[in-house]
Amino acid sequence: MDTGSPQDTGPDAAQDTGPDASQGTGPDASQGTARGAGGEPVWIALPPGLLKMRRLLLVVWLGLITLAAGLVPGLLAGPAWAAFALPPLALLVWGWVMTERNWRSWRYAERADDLLISRGVLWREETVVPYGRMQLVEVTSGPVERHFGLASVQLHTAAAATDATIPGLDPAEAERLRDRLTELGEARSAGL
Repeated sequence: MDTGSPQDTGPDAAQDTGPDASQGTGPDASQGTARGAGGEPVWIALPPGLLKMRRLLLVVWLGLITLAAGLVPGLLAGPAWAAFALPPLALLVWGWVMTERNWRSWRYAERADDLLISRGVLWREETVVPYGRMQLVEVTSGPVERHFGLASVQLHTAAAATDATIPGLDPAEAERLRDRLTELGEARSAGL
């Protein structure tokens, strides 16, 4: 399995990385990171619950807009005006596909000295967060996220431009990641 390719970021990729990748008990556990073939970091994909939550929100909001755009003009001005429902409906279909592409693009990897976060469909963005630069690691979970059993990890660093977020994690993984990153951040900043 090529751990560096964007295709390996779906739900199966998260399972393929196994507990060794997320717990740091793999071949490089003494250095605090799991490595794939050729010394590449093991990328961990986001769980499918995030995709499910985002698609539900898309259907709720655009479904209501589609209904209102077709029903109100159709009742007030005639059935031909119900065609106003087509643009929001097309946007709903396009959003359904793009939501999955966006979800598949998100992944993260723990390395010996930093955390990598990769995301983006059209414009790929990869953020490198050095452990020694981390000032605060937060786990947040709003009401919708809690309903779906999800939490986000927010990383605050010395430079405001490099703050990063990993959305849609399982709460246990988010807490494990927060504790590990905090521990590594304290260890690295003590050495500066």
